[in-house]
Amino acid sequence: MSLTLHGIGVSKGIAIGKVYILEHEQIEIIEYCVPKPHIDLEIKRFQQALDLARKQLQKIRDHTPKLRTVDIAAFIEAHIMMLEDSMLSTAPIELIRKFQCNAEWALQKQCDSVVQVFAEMEDPYLSARKTDVQQVVARVQRILRGHTDTPVEMASEHFVNAIVVAEDLSPADTVLMQHYGILAFVTEYGGATSHTAILARSLGIPAIVSLPRACSYIQPHDQLVIDGSLGVVVVAPSEEISHYYRSRQREQKRQTAALGKLKSSPVVTLDGTPITLQVNIEFPEDMEVVNRVGGEGIGLYRTEFLFMNRDQPPTEEEHLDAYLRVIKAIKGGPVTIRTFDLGADKPIGKRHEGPLATNPALSLRAIRLCLKELKLFKPQLRAILRASAHGQVRLLIPMVSGLQEILQVRKLIAEIQEELTQRSLPFNPNLPIGIMVEVPAIAVCTDLFAPQVDFLSIGTNDLIQYTLALDRVDGTVNYLYDPLHPAVLRLIKMSVEGANHANKPISLCGEMASDSRYVRLLLGLGLRAFSVHPQAFLEIKQTINTSDLTGLSELTNKLMKTVSATETLSIIERFDHLAKVVI
Repeated sequence: MSLTLHGIGVSKGIAIGKVYILEHEQIEIIEYCVPKPHIDLEIKRFQQALDLARKQLQKIRDHTPKLRTVDIAAFIEAHIMMLEDSMLSTAPIELIRKFQCNAEWALQKQCDSVVQVFAEMEDPYLSARKTDVQQVVARVQRILRGHTDTPVEMASEHFVNAIVVAEDLSPADTVLMQHYGILAFVTEYGGATSHTAILARSLGIPAIVSLPRACSYIQPHDQLVIDGSLGVVVVAPSEEISHYYRSRQREQKRQTAALGKLKSSPVVTLDGTPITLQVNIEFPEDMEVVNRVGGEGIGLYRTEFLFMNRDQPPTEEEHLDAYLRVIKAIKGGPVTIRTFDLGADKPIGKRHEGPLATNPALSLRAIRLCLKELKLFKPQLRAILRASAHGQVRLLIPMVSGLQEILQVRKLIAEIQEELTQRSLPFNPNLPIGIMVEVPAIAVCTDLFAPQVDFLSIGTNDLIQYTLALDRVDGTVNYLYDPLHPAVLRLIKMSVEGANHANKPISLCGEMASDSRYVRLLLGLGLRAFSVHPQAFLEIKQTINTSDLTGLSELTNKLMKTVSATETLSIIERFDHLAKVVI
């Protein structure tokens, strides 16, 4: 009898195969006292374990595949850097000396402290870094217990054409399993922003995460069907179900082959309306795939990643170097650089001191933090201005909620322009300045704020959570996160109309833009500019190119008046049906 389970699909694709359950040993940490004369030996034992863990990761890094959608080696490098960071390399040694304790206990105590800091972060990407810390520590703990091989390495012969089911997987696990030939994987824990999920998408491995008790429901050697798009796992599928998914597999392969032919084609609807389609990036290395898919502009460059895995914030020159790499790679195309979107609860340089915000999503973050911490903000503004002399650079301000913030940024820019002039450093004196529409107050009043800026970009990720009063990373309420809620759709439409009325360009760079299910809806709301993940670029281009704007507005207006989930899904399906008729 078939059993259907649901998790979070983080990497598209369908896989059909036998299960291999990857069991990670549960490491029990026992504290014991180390005699004072043996403290130095215990510290040496800890340092040797760190060194071996580093060598293991370096070996994996050096054998990672090249020419992928992200720099895969960078994720392994992040774990290596954690091993070298004082939070894991020095702090445990201090605990060993202070408490005369064993290395395992000291390392775990420090790990728990660091994980707690990450767990309290609002940003889903940064919060997910607690998993990286736990994975790095688990590797060291295994070595301290005398195990030099990881569970993945010990089970390598079982991975060929297997669907791996595990509690969790590290980036190193993922790279190794792909090398050994797995078809897909399912994990009990994890999220869409984890490094493992990002790697799965880059490596083209269908993957589902956050499926509680997967290792209990699924047995070794079960036949499984994995639908990475919908997050669906079918255990022991019937012949009819297997036949259906095999036909979908063949169709997806055909579509993937067809997408490659779109690289050089213009982005225009069937009725002849040109659409702007740009790309979101996080690292300069992402430009490799941007160029491979034919991207001609960067609609969102998230700069907070420059602050990750380091003791000190980036310097002006480090900012500039990263920006110039992107500008050079885009070969004359526009580059929209968003100032860093970090918060008071997130580590910037040294660990944040002082009380954490009760609700950091509504506290000191993004532009609010930038304007408070000018020592962090000014080097970035100077770098962006200097970079503007080398290409079509635009500056984007996140989480704006009022005019005062816009005026303060403009004043800072004017001061920095004067500094650069005195230093004889070139810059674009007419650098376009835009704002994110992610606070509902701005969406409602876009007609008032649009005249104050040069362009706008809708960030649906935060706009949805603020509109629906929920924390999108809180598992107890994130089921309420609904991009199709009529209030969300109305705010998007108001934002587009407000920008159009002021004759200012507006795009959408949130997750909705990268989801082909919503593209025609967004076109119906009046949107004419999208910025999407590199991996989704060709699929979104195909969706736009097979869309006719005729009839979309009528369906969109109907959807905005619908509160029934069933009726909403029915209307969304009609958007696709409308396109199929005109193809």
